[in-house]
Amino acid sequence: MQNNHKIRSVSIAIGLALAAFIPAAAQAQASWTNKPIRLVVGGPAGGNADALARLLADGLHHKLGKPVIVESKPGAAGMLAVNDLSSNGKDGSTFLVIQGGIVSETPLAYKVNYKPFTDLKPLAQLSRNGLVLVANKDLPVNNLQQLASYGKAQKEGLLFTSYAPGMRGHTSGVVLAQQMGIEMKHVGYKGSPPALTDLMGGHVPLMMDGLTTSLPLIKAGKIKALAVNYPTRISELPDVPTFKELGYQRLAETSWFGVWSRPDAPTEAQKVIREISLEYFAKPEVQKKVLEMGMDPAGAATSDELMAGLQAAYKNQAEVLKSIDYQAQ
Repeated sequence: MQNNHKIRSVSIAIGLALAAFIPAAAQAQASWTNKPIRLVVGGPAGGNADALARLLADGLHHKLGKPVIVESKPGAAGMLAVNDLSSNGKDGSTFLVIQGGIVSETPLAYKVNYKPFTDLKPLAQLSRNGLVLVANKDLPVNNLQQLASYGKAQKEGLLFTSYAPGMRGHTSGVVLAQQMGIEMKHVGYKGSPPALTDLMGGHVPLMMDGLTTSLPLIKAGKIKALAVNYPTRISELPDVPTFKELGYQRLAETSWFGVWSRPDAPTEAQKVIREISLEYFAKPEVQKKVLEMGMDPAGAATSDELMAGLQAAYKNQAEVLKSIDYQAQ
């Protein structure tokens, strides 16, 4: 089990090995456009996507020697940022930084105005991030076995919440309840902060949340963690088991943030942005910053591999939402 605790510490070493397989991005000029490079962020300023975009902007500026502008476009479940890319990305001057769920989750949770598998192209992963099942600190359970017993004793079932209805936090709770054989009713919130506030206040006993937002509260003893969905245990919470090791295989997948383009953006633009992204995010000092954000460094999967994974995730997400008769909002 000790090896499982080392995922964060070994990630940088893996990044060093990975860098050997990433072609060095040439000290090139962005010859496909005379405009500054824009990174449109599908999230609020100061959020995870924004922080990753600012790291990437440093790398792009250093390699391309031209201005790189980071512009946050929060709201509308990421659609404002996607629309910006659609309007301005054909010439290769605008790229998008957002979670993979913009393709595999959002179109199932909300009525969107884009075609997820034809309007967007993932160029490179920037980080991977997982979920954590957290509970009110006074809930009389400290592990999943106790939660299953406690849940079965509740005639009206248990309430749980997440950061958004129809998204992965919601469906992960549904899958957990199905596998435990208990009833859990979802209470929808718009974002983690209000949901965590009600969790701490005892209005809801359980939440599936992103690690980044829950970790400070867990460390402060304001809520407690029962399980994480990372492939192995994480160094920040070494005593918290993974869903996988507890036998919940369907809850073992993490999501990721990446940089995206329009599929018809200049081929050279796609190639150079991908190579710079992979090279820069393989640097130990950059990976250290990613780890400090509560995320894991990502790999060097190709665009086709990333899209294949998103298609599989979309199918799984659709099946879970269908099982509860969820309708896109």
